[in-house]
Amino acid sequence: MSEIAQHDTVLPSGESGRDCTLESQLAQKWFAVYTSPRHEKSVSHYMGLRGIEHYLPLYKTQRKWKNGLNVTLDLPLFPGYIFVHIGQRERVRVLQVPGVLSIVGGTGGQPASLPEAEINALRSGLPLRNAEPHALLTVGQRVRIRSGALAGMEGLMVRRKNSLRVVLTMELIQRSVAVEVDETELETLDQESSSGRELNGSLISKKRY
Repeated sequence: MSEIAQHDTVLPSGESGRDCTLESQLAQKWFAVYTSPRHEKSVSHYMGLRGIEHYLPLYKTQRKWKNGLNVTLDLPLFPGYIFVHIGQRERVRVLQVPGVLSIVGGTGGQPASLPEAEINALRSGLPLRNAEPHALLTVGQRVRIRSGALAGMEGLMVRRKNSLRVVLTMELIQRSVAVEVDETELETLDQESSSGRELNGSLISKKRY
């Protein structure tokens, strides 16, 4: 995971309306970028070299090689995706990065931005919990994490042997992750009141540009 410091941007002088337009174009938002299979880390490397602020969440997993050696690997938590924090003018630079296929978009032919609060919560909360990719889950008991890392996030509760997990879904990219929690950290949600609410807080159709 790599974080690149932002450079201050100086807007040219001009009419206030023009300045507002420029500010809108330069305003940075989070977007999901679709990458070639198994190229997430190389895309992250090239983005770092080009000074593009990005976020690649990873998780640790144990694998056993054919020679019997056990190794610990850092793998993408959302396979096939990386998140970028860019302004409108930087889209072309992102698409020029080797391994980038598209910026995930919504309706109206425009890339769909992700809520900054949600990305910030993932960046600060995921390193403090055991997390791993999970199959997309649409049915189950909805709960909210009320304390600890990722407090406020909503998802579906699942049990695995002696552990409890909450499956958080990013509807925009149709990817889910399971985070380990304690039952005392959870509160159940009424299905009707929480209908349609996912990790990113909105239901956006998945399109790529």
